[in-house]
Amino acid sequence: MAVTSHSGTSASDTWQGDACSLVDAFRAGERSPVEELDATYAAIEASDLNAFGHLDRDRAYAAARNADVNLPFGGIPIGVKELDQVAGWPDTEACVALAHIVSDFSSVMIQRLEDAGVVLVGQTTASEFGGVNVTRTVMHGATHNPWEHGRTPGGSSGGSAAAVAGGIVTLATAGDGGGSIRIPAGFTGLVGLKATYGRIPRAPKVQLGNLTTVTGCVTRSVRDTARWFDVTSGHDPRDPLSLPSVGKWEPELGSFTQALRGLSVAVVPDWGGAVVSPAMWEVLSAEADQLIAEHGWKRVDIDTSLPSMGAAWSISGMLSIHAQLGDLWPACADVLTPEIGFGLASTVERYGPEARARIESRRTALNERMAEIFNQATGVDLVLTASNPDIAFDAEGPLPAKFGGLHAGAGNNGRLTFPANLHGNPAISIPAGFVDGLPVGLQVVSRHFTEQLLLDIALHVERNRPWPLVAL
Repeated sequence: MAVTSHSGTSASDTWQGDACSLVDAFRAGERSPVEELDATYAAIEASDLNAFGHLDRDRAYAAARNADVNLPFGGIPIGVKELDQVAGWPDTEACVALAHIVSDFSSVMIQRLEDAGVVLVGQTTASEFGGVNVTRTVMHGATHNPWEHGRTPGGSSGGSAAAVAGGIVTLATAGDGGGSIRIPAGFTGLVGLKATYGRIPRAPKVQLGNLTTVTGCVTRSVRDTARWFDVTSGHDPRDPLSLPSVGKWEPELGSFTQALRGLSVAVVPDWGGAVVSPAMWEVLSAEADQLIAEHGWKRVDIDTSLPSMGAAWSISGMLSIHAQLGDLWPACADVLTPEIGFGLASTVERYGPEARARIESRRTALNERMAEIFNQATGVDLVLTASNPDIAFDAEGPLPAKFGGLHAGAGNNGRLTFPANLHGNPAISIPAGFVDGLPVGLQVVSRHFTEQLLLDIALHVERNRPWPLVAL
């Protein structure tokens, strides 16, 4: 596995390798969970990234002192995205209007992670309600990209990505309702897998909503991602749409190498109708060409155009936020960030109950089109595209309207990623190089239930063109 390890044991230095190598160090007695936690909190205090909004030292130290390092993630400090639920922690959706709410339960993902030995350090910052791809809120201010202060790590899992890429923690939870795993991973040089819808249960108290959001992680290595899904995936009866476990993801890494040979792929710079920066696409198309040559893939030129879904996706999300706020709306309008506040206000004013029917009609059209593209007989196995339309933009926002000098409007942000959320199929962002010193991610989209293929593609890149695990 092409990863680097930090060999020091100073309590002021966090581990700069991946989580799996840190577990190995714990087991070998080279470092202890308490030492790593000391270093983690010291790093948070010294950091100017603004990646954490809530810390729980008492809970974390109790877990670290009692850590069983023989567990899959035994003793590993992790960040928890503030849109995830942990019993006794704030449950605010990153919105000051909900600042008084404390969760009375932990999600299944958190429960399974704790059973696997993780140490919960605190909450990482996110965008309000996961609504935009910049992590800057009234509650916490702007979170910064460790590759360049003043740039965003993306959203909504921006704090998680900043903390992992910035060398604070090796792992953090993330969620993806329109790109919120892949977008930050692409901006910060991390692995970001959006799995098939239902891989990790969203129980308990799941509100199914518009069926676009999945939970997961951002990581420094492919094996960390695989181990995460080994620990957290599998059916829970409280989430009726959750999927059964499918075996061991980490032990099977590399086993799909032969299955990768001869796949049909489409290389699509304008996936979802997006406009991509020419400089970024030059890097990503070169990576795509190399993967095609290395695996003997068949490059297929087919129609990959998709129905316009940006407005429908946005409307659906805004209506859900409005319902969640309930009586707090419209009194809280002034405390929402502009992207959320303006969008919510216009959506509430313009759309009534009939909007849901129109949204579902458009989603049906997208599902049919995606099924055509990934048809086993006449379509492709993989779509290779960008994770983001350009490199990371200003941490304070607003959302950019130009991408590599090309005007496309603010709606271009996220256009590359949300098709996989609406269709529910897996997609991964793989570090693929740099533009102007900032990371860029190659997004690979595949058929439902084919995450192991995506992980093996990422593993191939990691072994042959290893990326820096943290910002240099």
